[in-house]
Order: sequence, then C-alpha cells, then structure tokens
Amino acid sequence: MTSSPSLTLVALAMIAVATNASAGAPFNPYDDGNAAQPPVSADGTIHWGTFYKSAAIQKSYERLWNLGACRNTNKAITIPVAENKLVIDRLPEAEFKGVVTASAGGLAGGMVAFVREGESPTEADPLVAQFHPAGVTRFAIQGRAPAAILAPGMVVRFRAEADSRGRIAEPVRALDVVTPPKGFKPDEVRPNRVDTIVGSVVSIRKGTVIVRVDAGRLRKFTLTLADDAELTIDAAQFDLVGPGDVIEVKGRLWTGEGSAGAGTVFVSDVLVTKQPPAAGQAIVAPGPRTVGAR
Repeated sequence: MTSSPSLTLVALAMIAVATNASAGAPFNPYDDGNAAQPPVSADGTIHWGTFYKSAAIQKSYERLWNLGACRNTNKAITIPVAENKLVIDRLPEAEFKGVVTASAGGLAGGMVAFVREGESPTEADPLVAQFHPAGVTRFAIQGRAPAAILAPGMVVRFRAEADSRGRIAEPVRALDVVTPPKGFKPDEVRPNRVDTIVGSVVSIRKGTVIVRVDAGRLRKFTLTLADDAELTIDAAQFDLVGPGDVIEVKGRLWTGEGSAGAGTVFVSDVLVTKQPPAAGQAIVAPGPRTVGAR
C-alpha cells in the first residue's frame, strides 16, 4: 500500500485511545486495576491503561450499561467487550528510528507518523507514534533550522546589547529556541551591555522581531534578524516537528485491530532531530494544527 501526507493525516485521525484513568471515564466492569495507577510511577514508568481496539464497540457497550440493559449476563455482548480491551502496559517496549512523514495534535495525545530507516515515505505504510493523552510522554526536539520558521509564542535565548528602550542595534545571527523548565524566571536584562536575553516572541514582521521578557524594568526588546540568521533548537515544542525530521522513539508497538498504518507505537520517549530543508523545499513557520487536517 502506498501512503501520502494527506492519507497519513487521515490515518492519524482514525486513532482512538481511551484510558480508564481519564477524568470522567465511565464505569467499566472489566477494569483490571490499571486505572488506579497514575500516568507516571515513582520510577518514571509511564502507564497507559486500556486501549479499546474498536471505539464503536466500547461506546455501544457503555450505552447499554448506563441504560441498565447489560449486567454481564449476555455472553454475546460480554465476550466481544472483553476481547476489545488491550492493556497497553503488557506490550513489550522496543526502540524505533525513522523519518517523519506527518504530525498532528500536541504533546497531550499528539501523533507522529514515520517510516523506518531505509523505507520510502511514498511507498511504505508508516508507524504512528501515539503520545500519552496525559501529556507525560518525554519529548525533545533538537537541531538547526533557518530563522524563517521562527513564530510568535516561541521562547528564544540569545546574546545581544540593548539600549535603555530595549532596541538592539546589531542584527542578531544566532538564537536558541528553548523550552524553559517549570518555574523558570529569566534574569533581568541590563541596558547598554551584552547580556543573555530569554523571552517569548510576540511578533515578527519583515525581519523585525519583538521579544517579551518577564523580568526587570526592560520587558520589550526589538531586534532585526540577520539575513543568515539561524536557530539552534533544544526544546519540547511539538509543532516544530515536520516531514523529513529524524525521529527516535521508545514505546509499545501494537499492530492488531485498531492500530494505524503499519502499527501504533504508544511512546514513552521521543527524540526528534531537525533536518535542513531540501533544495527548493518551502520553509513554513509552524502554526496551529488539527488532527485530520490536510
């Protein structure tokens, strides 16, 4: 079977992951205790709970249960319902490496389709990396990219000298895109001296970037990007993932009923390495994405 970016995104949209640990989950008489476990245990192990191979079967069963029409007496109902459950944590963990073909969603429940090393993106069915719905999948993206992908909302770090109004005279050639740890407080930027500036991109227009720093008296900085400006990425920003990037994952592979493409990998760890765009390839800044969008 051949695949294309649009078909891959449709495949991503068809994935249905349900965990009994989710808030407001319906009562499930076949629960085996996995729901009581937190998403991450003390030793760092990620728990997935239950995957329903067919969302339609589970929804139909829940409707019957809530109506009082099924109380574990009709085997024509209970056996298919029991067989529809997959306890993800019982699948063995393995490592996979490949090239990204498409992505959708975000850190909580997002999906990345990729073909394994040596496979053709246009000929092979992709594996689909499924991120944990609780947002606990460990994710990092690294590498270099043209400054053209810089977008509002990104957190950047760079060294420059700003005047008392936050204006930076020298064009900036190097910026880091980062994801600060929780509770991070940037240092105050002192005017008229070279300093490290860490802040959020507010706007970009014709090479002029406005950055906001949440510390000190100087809160807004205006800089100009040099023509050869480049980004060094060391972040956990899902929307920076794009086709052609190299991906390495550790997770639990399911290739049976309900899986997508060549199989769904329920991932605990993901590392993406940005690759330079191919000659003639358009550079597109990241933006909001929806599952199934073309």
